Amino acid sequence: MLKKAGIVAGAAAGLMMIGGTAFASPADHSYTPDPTFGDAYATFIEGGGALGFGAASLVAGAYTGIATTPALVLHSLEHHG
Repeated sequence: MLKKAGIVAGAAAGLMMIGGTAFASPADHSYTPDPTFGDAYATFIEGGGALGFGAASLVAGAYTGIATTPALVLHSLEHHG
């Protein structure tokens, strides 16, 4: 059962990443001004912050999972043992 839940969660995460671009409306390319250095810098900083937040969330989730798994297994054995 846990294996199926992991597959479903993985599939849902994949669809969320792909779905946003699949249903996005096409951009209007009639006027595309050249980006300024300030625009490019702000985009770079914002992207770096998003990358850092995602990596930190992944590490925190993994660490929490590793730390709590033994207690969850023991708790499970108490009810079924």
